Amino acid sequence: MPRFLIEFCHSSEYEGCVRALDAIMQYGSHIITNAEWGCEDGVHKGWLIADLESREEALQLVPPQYRTDTRIIQLRTWSRAEIEEMKKELES
Repeated sequence: MPRFLIEFCHSSEYEGCVRALDAIMQYGSHIITNAEWGCEDGVHKGWLIADLESREEALQLVPPQYRTDTRIIQLRTWSRAEIEEMKKELES
C-alpha cells in the first residue's frame, strides 16, 4: 500500500493555529494525535504520514478548508539492490 506525506498549511497568527488544530480535531481526532506541527518554530504547517490507497484518499484526511494549500507526497524507500540496478542502467 502506498505511503503518503500529507502537508497542510494554516495562517501564521495564533488564532490561525488554534482554528487549524480545532478543525482537524473536529474532523478526525485520530488525525490530530498522529500529526506533527511546526508552529512553535514559526513554520505553520502540519504533517501526517499515512498508508493509504491513493492521493485522493490522503487529501480526504484534511478538512475541506485546508485542502487547497495541502501537498500530498508519495513516499518510498529504496533497497540496496534497487540502487545497484539503477546504477547499472546508467552505466549502460
